[in-house]
Amino acid sequence: MISSLRGRVLTTAGSSVVIEVGGVGFHVNTTPALALASRDGNELAVHTSLIVREDALTLFGFATRAELEVFELLIGVTGVGPKSALGVLSALSPDQVAAAVQGDDDAVFRRVSGIGPKTAKLITVSLAGKLVASDSSATPSAVVVGGVAESVLAALTGLGWSERVAAEAVEETMGTASESEAASVPALLRLTLSRLGPAQQAGRSR
Repeated sequence: MISSLRGRVLTTAGSSVVIEVGGVGFHVNTTPALALASRDGNELAVHTSLIVREDALTLFGFATRAELEVFELLIGVTGVGPKSALGVLSALSPDQVAAAVQGDDDAVFRRVSGIGPKTAKLITVSLAGKLVASDSSATPSAVVVGGVAESVLAALTGLGWSERVAAEAVEETMGTASESEAASVPALLRLTLSRLGPAQQAGRSR
């Protein structure tokens, strides 16, 4: 089982990255936010889940262990495959998933591409009691922007910035971003990366 990878990013595309470890390039499926934040030639560390099928071995990688744990819970739900689980985590933070489950709010999952009404309900029923949301995410509808910020923060810390530096940059960016930018992970991530700049990126904390 491959539980984590740390190495140099060779290429990124859409929702996947290729990480070189010991001369071997590993193709890792991940969230669009993390793929967008990754830069060719930079080091990237991800927590991974290896999905074994008769015709393929597929790696899914995440910036935080919380995302990985939610992913593995999701793929244990009937009707939720790895790609659908990745889709959930591309749209929702772990806290938002937990809050939706705790509130029995399957509408949150129905808004994710590839998740139908029956599967959405199964997620809330199957994961009941297995996830706990933080106080700040008491209701999914109240943490749309917060969830976006959390996803961007997770992507930046996964790339090597210290949590303090990344959190400050995200907070400053949120203060100047438009409403639409603040509600979009890719848009907010681009703005935050621009704020951090190449000079800070070169000297970021490992």
